[in-house]
Amino acid sequence: MSTSQIGDRARWKAALVVVLTLGLLAMFFWNVDARGVVDALSHARVDLLAGALAFTAVTYLFRTWRWQALLAPIGGARFRTAFRTTIIGFTANGLLPGRVGEVLRPYLLARQENLSAAASFATIIIERLLDLVTVLLFFEVFLLASPVAPGSAAEHSLEKVKFLGAMAAVGGFGALAVLFIGAGHPERLGRWAGRMSRALPGPVGQAAEKGVRLFVEGLAVMRRPGPLVLAFALSLPMWLSIGCGIWLTSRAFDLTLPFPGAFLIMMFLVVGVAVPTPSGVGSFHWAYKLAVMMYFGASEGAAVAAAIVLHALSFLPVTLVGLVFIAQDGLTLAGLRRMRDTAAKAEHIE
Repeated sequence: MSTSQIGDRARWKAALVVVLTLGLLAMFFWNVDARGVVDALSHARVDLLAGALAFTAVTYLFRTWRWQALLAPIGGARFRTAFRTTIIGFTANGLLPGRVGEVLRPYLLARQENLSAAASFATIIIERLLDLVTVLLFFEVFLLASPVAPGSAAEHSLEKVKFLGAMAAVGGFGALAVLFIGAGHPERLGRWAGRMSRALPGPVGQAAEKGVRLFVEGLAVMRRPGPLVLAFALSLPMWLSIGCGIWLTSRAFDLTLPFPGAFLIMMFLVVGVAVPTPSGVGSFHWAYKLAVMMYFGASEGAAVAAAIVLHALSFLPVTLVGLVFIAQDGLTLAGLRRMRDTAAKAEHIE
C-alpha cells in the first residue's frame, strides 16, 4: 500500500471517528436539563471524588504489575519502563484515533527492554482476555448480590445483558483456550506459518512467517501457569479498584447504588470504551447514563453530571501524566502516530 493510500485511509478513519463521537455526545446531551446538571455538580461530595481519584491511581499500579507478570516469560521488564509505557499508551489511546496505544505500548517497551515487539504485543492480547474474564466474574457477583425486582422492566432488560455477557464469556474463554493450545504446540503454528509463507509472495511470506513466530514467543506465558495465575490474580484487585472508583463517584452525586451495582455499570462502560472514540468520549458517557438511569433510578441531571466527572477522573489525570512522560522522552503525538505505523508494519501487528 502506497504512502498516499495509507494517508487517505487514516483521514477517512479520523473523519468517521469525529462523526461517531459527535453523534454519541448528541445522544448523551439530548433534551438534558442543564440546570439539573449544574445543580448536581455543585452538590457533589468532594471527599468521595478524591477517593475515586486515588483508586484510579492504584489501578495503574496493578496494571503495571500485571503486565510485568505477563512479560516475565519473554524476558521481563523493569517497573519504571512498564509503568511509563503503560501511561503513554493510555494517553495515546485518549488523544489519537484508532487505539494507537494498544500497539504503541508494547513497541515502546520492547525497544527499551530489548524484547520482540510482536512477542510483547501478544501479552496485550492476553491482557484484554483477562480483562474480559475478570469483568464477567464481577458481573456474576452483581447478579448474585443484587437481584432486581421480579417482573420489572429492569429485570427484562437485565436478561438481555446476561445473555450478551454469557456470549462474551464463551468468546473470552474460547479465545484463551485457542491461545493456550497454540502456545502449548508452537510447532503446529510454525508449520502453519511455513505453509502461509509459501502461499504468499517471497518477501511478504517471509515477513508473515516471522510475525507469527514472534507472536508465538509472546504466548510463552500461556505455557507457564505461575505468571499467568499471578496476572489473573492481579486482575482482580485492578478491576475492584475500578469498581470502587465508579461506586464512590456515583455516591458523590447521591445516587442510590449498592456497591455490587458498580460491577453492572462496569460492564456497560467496558462496552462503551470499546467504541473507537478518543478516550471513549460520548460512548463512555452514554453507557454510564444508560446504566444508572435504567437500573438504579438516577435522575437525568445527576446521571449526566456523574458521567462527566467519572470520565474526567478516569482519563484526565493519566493523560496529563502521560503528556509529561512523552515530553520527557522527547516524543510528540505526531511522532507517536508515525511510530505506531512503523511498529505495525515491522512486526505485522496490524
